[in-house]
Amino acid sequence: MRKLMKGAEAIAEAAIRAGCRLFFGYPITPQNEIPEYMSRRLPEVGGCFVQAESEVAASNMLYGAAGTGERVMTSSSSPGISLMMEGISYLAGAELPVVIVNIMRAGPGLGGILPSQGDYFQATKGGGHGDYRVLVLAPWSIQEAYDLVQDAFDLADYYRNPVMVLGDALIGQMMEPCELREGRKPCKPLDEKKEWAARGYKGGRKRAIINSLFLDPVELEKHNQKLFAKYEEMKKNEVRYACYGTDGECDVLIVAYGTVARVAVRAMEILEEEGIRARLIRPITLFPFPYDAVYDASMKAKFVLCAELSTGQMVEDVRLAVKDHRPVFFYGRQGGMLISPEEIVREVKKLREKIKEGKSGE
Repeated sequence: MRKLMKGAEAIAEAAIRAGCRLFFGYPITPQNEIPEYMSRRLPEVGGCFVQAESEVAASNMLYGAAGTGERVMTSSSSPGISLMMEGISYLAGAELPVVIVNIMRAGPGLGGILPSQGDYFQATKGGGHGDYRVLVLAPWSIQEAYDLVQDAFDLADYYRNPVMVLGDALIGQMMEPCELREGRKPCKPLDEKKEWAARGYKGGRKRAIINSLFLDPVELEKHNQKLFAKYEEMKKNEVRYACYGTDGECDVLIVAYGTVARVAVRAMEILEEEGIRARLIRPITLFPFPYDAVYDASMKAKFVLCAELSTGQMVEDVRLAVKDHRPVFFYGRQGGMLISPEEIVREVKKLREKIKEGKSGE
């Protein structure tokens, strides 16, 4: 069934169709339509919606519910996600599968309610304490948001780890046709028994203890190494990205994700009309980041431009990927201001001339 939906509504419906029956959250613009939708739909499918007294409380409710093996979810926007960070660290430490949706708004502080990509560091580097990571999926359309939310639940269960779906205010608020597909197959093999879950231990089940506290440093180091091995497995098996534009040699490689990648596609069309060859790599997983794909594509370009709605965050991973083999430049807008295709075109032309003149300083 194909339906015109707002992004927030598509995200909520995807979660329900993925088997989510428990939602804990607290309202904050621009993602309020997610909890609003869940509060109506969850009771219809035998689920439960709880508006917590705060984002801190919501993240700890997730911990308790996920510990029973249920599919659980929360959603928020930038300041709210910041308040959840201690709880997310606990969730990762206890190896609990949850899905967290962040519809980013401009910051820092309360900032504003317009689109931003300023939460990249927070999402990809582990915004709370300790050595932990969460899988981060970044949709660029309503359909992809719907699909990735369903994948997020499978990935969370498979790795027993929080998974974050990272969109900006445009992804949450715009409307597009969305195919509500039936008969979807899980993207990962699933463990239906979930012997690790605290569901009681009668009837032959082992006693399960959900915990992230290790007072013995030897045991805690062993636990950290176990988690690290899991994150390395994610890096090996879960990298997702998409490529657009010319396959061969080009003038510029553009790297952008989410809404900005859509803008970049139009910018490439304009550049191609003017005889400037361009290629775009769109990371779909921000962690793990597609380092190899960005490196390979950069070797066919004269320079790289990273475009973001921030003062420069993903650009650091782009530079790590390129390894100084090509000049990497950054173009960004902040405060909720959007990048236009024409701005990217102007920046590419300016940088192209700079490269021609031998001024390749970043």
